Amino acid sequence: MLLARRMAAATAGLLIAGGTLALLPAAAKAAAGDCAEVAEATVLPSPLAPWKGAPLRVMVISEKPAAGTLSLIAPDGSVAAKSSDRHGGAPSSWFVEVASPAAGTWRATLTLDQRAAECSTISKEIAVSARKPEPLRTPANSFWQVRASWNATTEALFSAWIEKLFDAPPEQDLNWKVWYEVLRDRSRNFLYNYLGRNEDGAMGLRPDCADFVYFLRAYFAYKMGLPFGYSNCSRGFAGHPPKCYQWFDIEHPELTRPPPPPELEVAAATPAAPPPAPTLLGLFNRSPPPPDPAADPAATPPPPPKPKRPATFGEYLRDVGDVVHTGAVRVAANDDNTDFYSVPLTEKALHPGTVYADPYGHVLMLVHLVPEQDGKPGVYLAVDAEPDGSITRKRFWRGNFLFVHDPALGSPGFKHFRPIVREASGPLRRLSNAEIAKNPQYGDFSLQQSQLSAEDFYDRMDDVMSPAPLDPVKAMTDSIASLEEQVKTRVTSVENGRKYQDKQPAEIAMPNGASIFETTGAWEDYSTPARDFRLLIAIDVVRGYPDHVARRADRYAIPAGKSPADLRSELQAVLASELAARKITYTRSDGSPWTLTLKEVVDRAAGFETAYNPNDCVELRWGAAENSDEASTCKRHASAAQRGKMSEYRTWFRERHWPTHA
Repeated sequence: MLLARRMAAATAGLLIAGGTLALLPAAAKAAAGDCAEVAEATVLPSPLAPWKGAPLRVMVISEKPAAGTLSLIAPDGSVAAKSSDRHGGAPSSWFVEVASPAAGTWRATLTLDQRAAECSTISKEIAVSARKPEPLRTPANSFWQVRASWNATTEALFSAWIEKLFDAPPEQDLNWKVWYEVLRDRSRNFLYNYLGRNEDGAMGLRPDCADFVYFLRAYFAYKMGLPFGYSNCSRGFAGHPPKCYQWFDIEHPELTRPPPPPELEVAAATPAAPPPAPTLLGLFNRSPPPPDPAADPAATPPPPPKPKRPATFGEYLRDVGDVVHTGAVRVAANDDNTDFYSVPLTEKALHPGTVYADPYGHVLMLVHLVPEQDGKPGVYLAVDAEPDGSITRKRFWRGNFLFVHDPALGSPGFKHFRPIVREASGPLRRLSNAEIAKNPQYGDFSLQQSQLSAEDFYDRMDDVMSPAPLDPVKAMTDSIASLEEQVKTRVTSVENGRKYQDKQPAEIAMPNGASIFETTGAWEDYSTPARDFRLLIAIDVVRGYPDHVARRADRYAIPAGKSPADLRSELQAVLASELAARKITYTRSDGSPWTLTLKEVVDRAAGFETAYNPNDCVELRWGAAENSDEASTCKRHASAAQRGKMSEYRTWFRERHWPTHA
């Protein structure tokens, strides 16, 4: 069978100490039938070299959807841990843990449901040492050794690790102040101290949205001894999409902090156009454009020092974060020279670890698919990093996964990290799109998304998440819940700005033109122009949902005898009721709470066109009317000059028209 061949070939390339593949010998010999479908599974113990002084964690994955129970059996034959809690569909994964394992031979056993007896059990022995083993050795002057390869198995492990890392009930608000809070949570991070070097202590970075997805991939690759690399790319220029000009692999980490790509050098030497026509180059990038030395010959800086070879994983991540940005994720889908490749819109392709490139410069990563159930829509959950470094889980919907085709913005949509391989004893390299399409370990390159209009894209995603006709009331209620989630996330961002202003009362400088979306420093951390732009689109989606259902009546389970017009009227009444019932609370300038209904937030949409400035009081940032009780505690206002800029840029928000590249 194809799965068996893929998994067998993948396992041959997965050389991890302690062994990873568990096969039932009888099933491994099966050539057909049920056994051939389930004989292959991957068992990964953690840490890399288990010993009695560290918790023993075990992850089992299967590429095929399966149900079963994972048991961890102690050397004395007793069942020390058991779990039937399966994560995901494809891959399926199970996790168990024993806090203080005894030394000896343990056995991880997965008993599958609804299988013939001879095919129902997959088992793997795991040796637990009585003494703490020596950490895995790495080559001299190196902190990372490539000892395994990317393939179907390691990609499935990456997917399962991501899903476990951000696992929680769909209705739970899930967020962290910084990314390393997630990684240091041992109940979530299966790979915590996996190498046995106490290697999880020195990662005090605050990645932005593009850094974040690279950092997660790099973390997994570092732990598992897999190849990793990243590109130095432009953000697009003069109507052309972003392009990548240099690629740096982990075996040459000293080649970091490269010069800007040619397009950026040209851009830096070009006189800036007056607002509102500046270039929007990467929504959340922290690095400003390089200065133009020709403007002041006397101020020409000396040549930069030779880059220092990173000595730790934390230092390496710092270097990666200084180079990557959202342009690297938006490179044209037909371009081979990029770190990502476009995939089809199918449930199989859209697994945890899949990256989403927003056309306007934001990046998210899928972590879980909540399946459709009892007429309630299915939904993808994703995580992202905000400019202030916080990490948030959110739902896929039109309000925060924006999709539009514009040649100057590159290719938006869902993408996978491009596989990095080594042939024979040669250097590391990335597979091309054509190679990915033909590779039996992958085979999922597709240009489908580049051929879809925005409406077709969202319709296709609805079909993937919810194959059966939807209950229209439940579907609209789910969209309202997504809007509510988006507003609650904004509460946190605005509150962070209020706290900052309490400690640092000086005015935060406001950039000019489209740079309000792309700058660095306190403005990037505490202003909300990008968030508010997306919030306005989200409000449009919810307001228009009754009309959307009437327009796509064939997609919904409409009761017999009810016309689309009747349904529209019913949905409008439900919408009004739901918006009035849902509430959010923010903290005013004097520390007192103030509660708004979601209806009030929606009714204040026009106010959010100029509510992103952290120099304004929080009351104004929530659209409070002048001289109202709500605004009575307001003590701060942006300067007249900054208010003038916001008035000038207001049309971008009112027309939902993001400023494009010059």
